[in-house]
Amino acid sequence: MNQSQVSGIITEVNGQIATLQIEGDNFPSLLEILVAETDPTVRLEVFAQSKNEVSCLVLTNPDRLFRGMRVRGTGSDQQVPVGQAVLGRVIDLFGASKDGGRSLIAKDFASIYSRAPSLNIVKGGFQILDTGIKAIDFLTPIPKGGKVGFIGGAGVGKTILLTELLHNITTTSPKSYAVFAGVGERIREGQELYQRLKETMVLPKTVIVLGEMNENAAVRFRVALAAVAQAEYFRNNLKSDVLIFIDNMFRFVQAGSEVATLLGTIPSEQAYQATLTTEIASLEDRMIPTANGAITSFQNIYVPADEIADAGVSAIMSHLDTSIVLSRAVAAKGLYPPLDMTQSASATLTKAFLGEVHFKALTQFQQLLSNYDRLSHIVAIVGESELSAENRILYQRTKKITNYLTQPFFMTENQTGRKGVYIPRETTVKDITMILSGYLDNISVEKFLYIGSLEDAKLV
Repeated sequence: MNQSQVSGIITEVNGQIATLQIEGDNFPSLLEILVAETDPTVRLEVFAQSKNEVSCLVLTNPDRLFRGMRVRGTGSDQQVPVGQAVLGRVIDLFGASKDGGRSLIAKDFASIYSRAPSLNIVKGGFQILDTGIKAIDFLTPIPKGGKVGFIGGAGVGKTILLTELLHNITTTSPKSYAVFAGVGERIREGQELYQRLKETMVLPKTVIVLGEMNENAAVRFRVALAAVAQAEYFRNNLKSDVLIFIDNMFRFVQAGSEVATLLGTIPSEQAYQATLTTEIASLEDRMIPTANGAITSFQNIYVPADEIADAGVSAIMSHLDTSIVLSRAVAAKGLYPPLDMTQSASATLTKAFLGEVHFKALTQFQQLLSNYDRLSHIVAIVGESELSAENRILYQRTKKITNYLTQPFFMTENQTGRKGVYIPRETTVKDITMILSGYLDNISVEKFLYIGSLEDAKLV
């Protein structure tokens, strides 16, 4: 359909919803973008049709609309620039640059509404993606092409952990690309992310797509879709592995709920939109590995009021391979990253994935951790000195491993004054095996805090 075939006049504007009277017999398609004849930057997206009227979501500032404004069709849904031209850039949903740099000149564009690949081209594997973060690599290893969620309330370090992963993996995997989606981000957070990635030389391999919290709900809802379109291009056209970071998936759900409210739909459980699971699945199912390359997704998931059973959070978690729960109680102890070791889980925790040595060390530690939780209640009441000699040793070993799994981050060097470290998974497993063996029982617990490897800290 060409641009001249669809034309109409705005008859009503109600907040972010505009009603159009269509002239002639040609109606726009669902999701088609309509623009004002006098101002092509005014964009409307078709979401419903009746006999001679069309209802649209207003993607741009509704203050620029007025009754009687003439609009025309574009013959296309929302497209974003993709490929090499957007690497190292910050863009919005419409492909406009947000980093103060030159205007984008892109040859390739992609629809934000592409379909998920068919099952016959999905390609799984048993490869673990090393992150260099000890706690993650040991407790919840990440499968290449999998979906990882960082789950926690406000202020527990989800964004820092996400950006640290972006830095570590892209600097050690020169052939992969990264896409960062800021869904409902604070403007300050977007600026800080841009500066961090620029300073750490990660930006040239990264595309940042932002939809800040001051944007309307329809735009925030589609930013994640636009970021996935970027990742799909790198996977399908450049045949490369891709990392996609979404901050925050819960804001994606919230934006969808706001859009549903604007459309007047009847809400479902806990006041979420009835289409919640479909919307999440349509996004998640596109981020999968194929023969061309693997898309590995990392998703921050805000937990409202620290209620992990929230319907929106549960709907997202059902798609994850690895759930990394961040605990406010652990953060309060000054242990970062503040993983909740009992609630975090990964689909990779099998001998086939991990190998004999890692699986054995992890199993031993999980047994110690279960015993530690029981002993900690006794220690809180009567003190550690009242434990038996054997229990005291096991209690101390667990604390040493817990402290060892803390780590200085590259992304927080300016704040903490500690130089960031990258520790290979094999080194982490070897060090923890040594602690479990009792070889380091004579070294104090405090010496294991915020170190790299045992060898770097001169403890062996």
